[in-house]
Amino acid sequence: MKERIQKFGRFLSGMVMPNIGAFIAWGFIAALFIADGWFPNAAIASMVDPMLKYLLPLLIGYTGGKAVGGAKGAVAGAIATLGVIVGAEIPMFIGAMIAGPLGGWCIKRFDGFAQPRIPAGFEMLVNNFSVGIIGGILSIVCMFLIGPVCTTLTGWLGNGVEWLVSHSLLPITAVLVEPAKVLFLNNAINHGVFTPIGAQEAMEAGKSILFMIESNPGPGLGLLLAYCVAGKGSARSSAAGAAFIQFVGGIHELYFPYVLMNPILILAPMAGNAAGILVLSLLGGGLKGAASPGSIIAEMLMTPKDAYLANILGIAVAAAVSFALAVVLLKAFGKEGDLEAARQQVAASKAASKGQAVPVSTGAAVRAGEVRKIVFACDAGMGSSVMGATMLRNKLKDAGITGIEVIHHPVSEIPGDCQIMVAHHGINFINYDCCQSVVPQGL
Repeated sequence: MKERIQKFGRFLSGMVMPNIGAFIAWGFIAALFIADGWFPNAAIASMVDPMLKYLLPLLIGYTGGKAVGGAKGAVAGAIATLGVIVGAEIPMFIGAMIAGPLGGWCIKRFDGFAQPRIPAGFEMLVNNFSVGIIGGILSIVCMFLIGPVCTTLTGWLGNGVEWLVSHSLLPITAVLVEPAKVLFLNNAINHGVFTPIGAQEAMEAGKSILFMIESNPGPGLGLLLAYCVAGKGSARSSAAGAAFIQFVGGIHELYFPYVLMNPILILAPMAGNAAGILVLSLLGGGLKGAASPGSIIAEMLMTPKDAYLANILGIAVAAAVSFALAVVLLKAFGKEGDLEAARQQVAASKAASKGQAVPVSTGAAVRAGEVRKIVFACDAGMGSSVMGATMLRNKLKDAGITGIEVIHHPVSEIPGDCQIMVAHHGINFINYDCCQSVVPQGL
């Protein structure tokens, strides 16, 4: 059951995460140029509505279609998504998450049946017309069927959020969110659930607290600072650096090993996040758009000008409560755990959450003098892979080694000229053959 939930969550987040830059662009433009923004400009602000209603859902539908049916599936998914958009009066993020993969699936099924039967010379004709006909039919179906259904579903979800807010129950979500983050369901929760609903809420109300439920860097900061004060051994000595990267860089995965060393410490970020959400709810905090990664910089950039005090206090309270409780728990139950073992456990858990098998081959050897491109790969090409690539890039620079390009990529988009790939233990190497050497690492 757990694996099925994780797989479904990965699929949802996989449609949103590649397009998170577009969400940020929309939130940035809205924060600056709408009527009550920092620099009101009617001409520039005219882009806000079309981006929300057309661009973002189409990108999600295109990405979902591509994930299922490749390039042709992407086009069919985008066409189907347009039907959903036209068939609804509200932004159709949920509809796009249905229509996009549906278009890709239909194309994939059609190709599986038709490709072996297409006469030579007619391939392009069949391919082009199949996408057009299937996409056109799906757009009509989505317009009259999926659009109205998703409108109703979105209304129910919105009402549920409003009910939680009105009854001061939204902090309860922290009880689910923080443990889910340690189980690597954070992207699924944030990008698959909170971001689509939050975008619609932000369009109507000017901001949404949902953008801050998972991305708030305060709980993780408080936990790591507690280790600086009451931790032991290597955990204490490494906590300060981890706290800085987590808070400023937004890589929340850094505090997961510290929780796994003493699982009872999960209570600290749970309480901290709940307290932060309560403050945000009472003071009217929220963001204009998604903050990704969950960095204090991203949080501030997405904050509307009337919510800075609320957001800063929400983050600060979350950090303070998490810190205070974590110190108490460390003094009462703390022990000098094996940080490296915990990091390996995090890597293994991350691989398990992705349903990936451990590779048995490390590829062919490549001589050091021949290395020109090294790729750090993970599921989304963000987070740990970004940090790993940066660390190696700096080490090469310090060693005076030049001429080697170190980049990060999603595991599904590894460039063909990659010579060495560094990845988590358990990564399923989709483009494994493109690399001369693979180095599994517990990043």
